[in-house]
Amino acid sequence: MDIRVSETPFDPGAESNAFLERGKAAGAAVTFTGLVRSLPDEPILALTLDCYPELAVNQLTAIATQAMARFSLADITVIHRYGRMLPGEPIVQVMALSAHRQAAFDGAQMVMDYLKTDAPFWKKETTATGEHWVQAKPADDNAKARWEA
Repeated sequence: MDIRVSETPFDPGAESNAFLERGKAAGAAVTFTGLVRSLPDEPILALTLDCYPELAVNQLTAIATQAMARFSLADITVIHRYGRMLPGEPIVQVMALSAHRQAAFDGAQMVMDYLKTDAPFWKKETTATGEHWVQAKPADDNAKARWEA
């Protein structure tokens, strides 16, 4: 298991390749990379994520540990950035290895669903008209709830 929280940009391709090198015995690898988005009808200039890095690592470790146990994952990596980022930059990457594809998909998706609600990150968007904090979304709570059933 590899859990990293950093202000430093990361290379998703290099991270995926390194992760695959560690999992040569696995039958399935799933990688999700989340990017800073700027929609045409709601453009942003930047996204700033605040967090307490130590608390974030502890929370992400707990989430990843739960996913590994629940889906018998062989390995998992979670990389999450904080600080100021521009549209198109990678913000998060979750990679899961398993003997079977469904477990890898489910493990990665569960980590992302919990991450969106339980990890201590706070988002602030900068737009042409100013800055505002991003509010929690009920859809994220609903996505997490399906793993608790």
